[in-house]
Amino acid sequence: MKNYIPIFFAFILSLNLSCSSLQNAASETVIASKKVAKLDDSATSYNKNAAEFIRNARISGDFSLNTNAENSIKKALELDPENFDSKKLQASLHLTFHRFEEALKLGTQLQKEAPGDSFIYGVLTDANVELGNYDAAVSNVQKMVDLKPNMSSYTRVAHVRSLHGDAEGAIESFTTATKIADPADIEAQAWCFVNLGNEQTKIGKYAEAEKSYESALKIFPSYPAGMVGKAQILAHQGNYENAIAFYVNAQNKTPLIETVIELGNLYAKTNDIEKAKQQYQLAEIIEQKLGNTDQRRLALLWADNDEKLTEALEIATKEHSFRRDIFTADILAWCLYKNGKFDEAKTAITEAMRLKTKDARIFYHAGMIEKKLGNSKEAKRFLTLALETNPAFDLLQIGNVKDALKELN
Repeated sequence: MKNYIPIFFAFILSLNLSCSSLQNAASETVIASKKVAKLDDSATSYNKNAAEFIRNARISGDFSLNTNAENSIKKALELDPENFDSKKLQASLHLTFHRFEEALKLGTQLQKEAPGDSFIYGVLTDANVELGNYDAAVSNVQKMVDLKPNMSSYTRVAHVRSLHGDAEGAIESFTTATKIADPADIEAQAWCFVNLGNEQTKIGKYAEAEKSYESALKIFPSYPAGMVGKAQILAHQGNYENAIAFYVNAQNKTPLIETVIELGNLYAKTNDIEKAKQQYQLAEIIEQKLGNTDQRRLALLWADNDEKLTEALEIATKEHSFRRDIFTADILAWCLYKNGKFDEAKTAITEAMRLKTKDARIFYHAGMIEKKLGNSKEAKRFLTLALETNPAFDLLQIGNVKDALKELN
């Protein structure tokens, strides 16, 4: 993957957006990347170097540092092809680059070599979750937490519980993770609080979520994910000016497509159509021009905005051909719906709901599909469930939910 920071600077400037914070973030990345271990010609040295690049990528938001990490791992494996730690780091990077089948294959190999290594079960859990192999994910995460009940295992337990509709259990596990996270690792601590806040937001517990996001920002004031969480709560409260400020700060530090789109939606909500268009253009640049590895969110954006519907369906269909998780199935269902393929959309949305996950967006899509198929009772049920679960799941789409319910009533 190419280092996209200079390209992104140019694009930000062309849109007349402030990039001072992003430049600061890039400077922090340069400083951080200089802290990697001085190399001698050994696999151990290159492993340490890779681990430091991964850590710095996580802290700074500069995804390109993961490419540097991968290059270090390749060198380590050239020096020692059977180095176990190198292979573990390689498996982790497969996940980072969304090479889930490769991560699963390598993780399975490593598990046979070291069946008592909890890290490997984390890799297997993540890979199986992303591929939609949920029974295997449950088995792997149980083994992981049995071997080592630490922050990494509890956050995975939380995610698996959430997927299976146990929101309260997920919140409990994320809360435990916040308490046992390494106090010396501020990013890990903040990450736990943000994920706790995200889980609380999913089921409409906004006051609790706001406290979680604020806890993350207290630990790590410039943490982009914390700023995004806080922005979501402010937008729900109708405090759009401050919500925009938080989104802009988060985007300038880490230009993730989700942040870019949510800021665009907020501009659209406040009738700043030109800035909304700029954000959506930026989302396309990030996904199509900068070598990103997951275009599902772009397909969802186009489907939501009734743009490039054929291309959106092509992306969703391709992703679903090898990635059978519920969220890929949901995006496929929505793209099929927008392309007028309602019976196929029903099949896909049924697949997306197979775990009984409490997700307002999935319920919304299910309701709209049932409405188009003439199943008014089911349409009302799902649309009402979307509002009851999380009435702030999407600034713009929530209006469609309310309009559809009015029609049905």
